[in-house]
Amino acid sequence: MAVPQNRVTKSKRNMRRAHDALVASNPAECPNCGELKRPHHVCGACGHYDAREVVATATATDLDEDAA
Repeated sequence: MAVPQNRVTKSKRNMRRAHDALVASNPAECPNCGELKRPHHVCGACGHYDAREVVATATATDLDEDAA
């Protein structure tokens, strides 16, 4: 069973955790619609990635009123 030989002080513990903080991502502007999006991800507003549409948006699909 693993038992620590000596107690780790709050100072040593906190110094070890100094680099564990989360950093904010750098959003990029979508070349199609201008919305901010995460780099190397599909745009959530228009569904474009790398200058082509890869995800159809809700406005592009026709839904029957009777089917819903």
